[in-house]
Amino acid sequence: MRKALLATTLLMASQAHAETPVLTVYAGDYFTSQWGPGPIIETGFEEICACDLQFATGDLLPRLLLEGDRTKADVVIGLTSDVTAKARETGLFAPHGQDNSALTLPVPWQDDVFLPFNYGHAAFIYNEKTVPTPPASFEAMLDMSDDVKIVIQDPRTSLSGLALVLWVQAVFGDRATDAWAALAPNILTVTKDWSASYGMFTDGEVDMVLSYTTSPAYHMFAEDDFTKKAAIFPEGHYLMVETVAKIAQTDQPELADAFLAYVMSEPFQHAIPAANWSLPSALEKDQWPDGWSQLPLPEKVVFYSETDATDIKATAIEAWRSALSQ
Repeated sequence: MRKALLATTLLMASQAHAETPVLTVYAGDYFTSQWGPGPIIETGFEEICACDLQFATGDLLPRLLLEGDRTKADVVIGLTSDVTAKARETGLFAPHGQDNSALTLPVPWQDDVFLPFNYGHAAFIYNEKTVPTPPASFEAMLDMSDDVKIVIQDPRTSLSGLALVLWVQAVFGDRATDAWAALAPNILTVTKDWSASYGMFTDGEVDMVLSYTTSPAYHMFAEDDFTKKAAIFPEGHYLMVETVAKIAQTDQPELADAFLAYVMSEPFQHAIPAANWSLPSALEKDQWPDGWSQLPLPEKVVFYSETDATDIKATAIEAWRSALSQ
């Protein structure tokens, strides 16, 4: 009798588990950390989807290239516009089906596959206590005293590092190698990823760090620290757009579509600023959290389409590599 009861209980539990569909979303490690937007988004979506949203973290593009059609992802979130061309070539993705006209990006967006969920501008962040007079332009930054030390990220392993070399290429063009050579004495080191660089900055090991114009928001609103600021340059700042996309062969197409729609919803967009410390892609400025509209942002945006970014990438990285290896 007990065996029969146990078997019945296990069968019911198994059926209940099977009736809860799972949506697998590939995301970067930062996204799902306790400080990232992942936990908030998971809770919010599960309240309306009657599903189990499961994040699988890692280096997105290399993983997708390795897995190919064998991928277990239903949705991928976190690919930037600088690498979407390579991702598109895999043929893994389907149209997102959302209304691009609802986007509030500072540049036009017509892509029907990769849907932006947030954006930010590459910038050099400084501590006004140690750098009371920051460079007023990118050109002026090349003339800084060698005593001012900065840390940047490797463009071959970091999306923010890639954004920087594309930014330098856009601003200086044929002079990019000379610009890197002028900046080289100020570069204390090059790290593999953003977190290592930013940790050096917050530990006081360097005066400036490559990050984003929104980085001071974390210090302002989470730490009540107003000493960390972004140096805003008139030459413009490189725009980084993070996207979400649906896997064409997903076995949960309706859930994937529902998640993409959720990305465009106010609950998702309102979670982005204070959880991802970036700017929401589909929220008007007057709907940003208190204080965010006063955050200094560049008047000019520098942006490459995914095609141009792909074409220029090798040249931009080589200019960086050759100058810093001398």
